[in-house]
Amino acid sequence: MTPLAARIEGVGFWTGGLPSWPDAQHFARDGVSPEAAPARPSPQLLPPNERRRAPPSVAVALQVALEACQASGRDPATLPSVFASTHGELGLTDYSCSTLATDPRSLSPIRFHNSVHNAASGYWTIGTGAMAPSTALSAMGATFAEALLEGLVQLASGEDAVLVVAYDVQSVGPLGEQARSDGLLGAALVLARDERENAPVLQAVLADGMPDAADGPLARHAAGNAMAPMLPLFDALVRGAPADLALDAGPGRVLRVRLLAGADGMESIDA
Repeated sequence: MTPLAARIEGVGFWTGGLPSWPDAQHFARDGVSPEAAPARPSPQLLPPNERRRAPPSVAVALQVALEACQASGRDPATLPSVFASTHGELGLTDYSCSTLATDPRSLSPIRFHNSVHNAASGYWTIGTGAMAPSTALSAMGATFAEALLEGLVQLASGEDAVLVVAYDVQSVGPLGEQARSDGLLGAALVLARDERENAPVLQAVLADGMPDAADGPLARHAAGNAMAPMLPLFDALVRGAPADLALDAGPGRVLRVRLLAGADGMESIDA
């Protein structure tokens, strides 16, 4: 089977103590964290009032999406996007369930509006003025692999570049007992067909199998978050190509991912 392929033009990253992709790279290589890391993302895409009110899922998704676009040098308004979260905004979901059970007439329309699964993609398209298609998806432990696959399929279908964003937040209340997630974690990739010097190439194919153990520095740092299955890829990006990974793509299935230096993977993209 011919693998799907893309060049990785830009990366965004945010988790507790590591508020950018350069910070994550420095930590993964040298074990050093920034001294004054913010407790919460502050996405500059939003006006100040909206920035303060945005729920954590929206804040982290927009933060990493903007960082990846800036690193790629592409205009965010031109990119189709894939926004992926295992559980969505669990804090607001817990609030809605509790309020509906105790005092349903007091349910906040704004909080409900921010609890829907495509809230982050909606804020993104409004904030950037993007008219390109935006997809919001969830697939439990396979969420990141399926989002990456969706982005690669869009490239194979003719798009020049695609933004893929994955994120999850802290779980709370009774839902937290069933859908465990610790801390805040988000990452984004701008995937493209165009040639760019020194940009690594990612090749991927679905297969039977079991995912690799997540034992890199970033995977250990944010191991409790529901989006942790994506972290082996980002640890591999820090190490540099070549690398071979198996990411969780569902029961008994994996997305086999190979990272290559730019020139080594060009033919599969241009084919």
